[in-house]
Amino acid sequence: MWRIIPKEEKFFNMFQVQADHVVKSARALVEILENYSIETLDAKAAEIRTLEHEGDILTHDIIRKLNQTFVTPFDREDIYSLASRLDDVLDLMEGTVNRMKMYKIQKVTPELITIAKIVLQSSEEIARAMGKMHEISHIADHCIEINRLENEADLVTRQIIAHLFENSKDPIEIIKWKELYEYLELATDKCEDVANILEGIMLKNA
Repeated sequence: MWRIIPKEEKFFNMFQVQADHVVKSARALVEILENYSIETLDAKAAEIRTLEHEGDILTHDIIRKLNQTFVTPFDREDIYSLASRLDDVLDLMEGTVNRMKMYKIQKVTPELITIAKIVLQSSEEIARAMGKMHEISHIADHCIEINRLENEADLVTRQIIAHLFENSKDPIEIIKWKELYEYLELATDKCEDVANILEGIMLKNA
């Protein structure tokens, strides 16, 4: 009976749309940081907030579809986890910009831009992997690259925070920047979570 019930394949397209939206948001974040201006930050923060809200809608659409679907292309728990982790990446990017606004950051460091670019690269790898979900065995290389990027972001973050403590005399500035670096680096952790979920799906369907 289970074999003759068609699996709902729309999830593949929905995840592709969600992943592409994460890439779009990451590109917007990099653009904000590379052309940073405290005078335009309010408007840029509003743009990121809109992108995050649009991402929430995509996530809710996937979960709603999950609740309406009898037979799914892979485990229901994995579908829910994938949608949630992708949404986490968007939340962390928006949270980074919100904190920059709250802390009235006057100038962006090259290191923060570096981490943002790693988030973008990780997002792009996720989007490429989502394009191969019909042939799940083809996503392994993308998952490996996402893991490598997370390690790179972790190394950059540890180095810059160590440098921050060594060279900054203002404890308030240390607190601000440490939180910004760690918050954005956490987005690469969530990208790695996505890769780990995809690898789990690949193993279950091998």
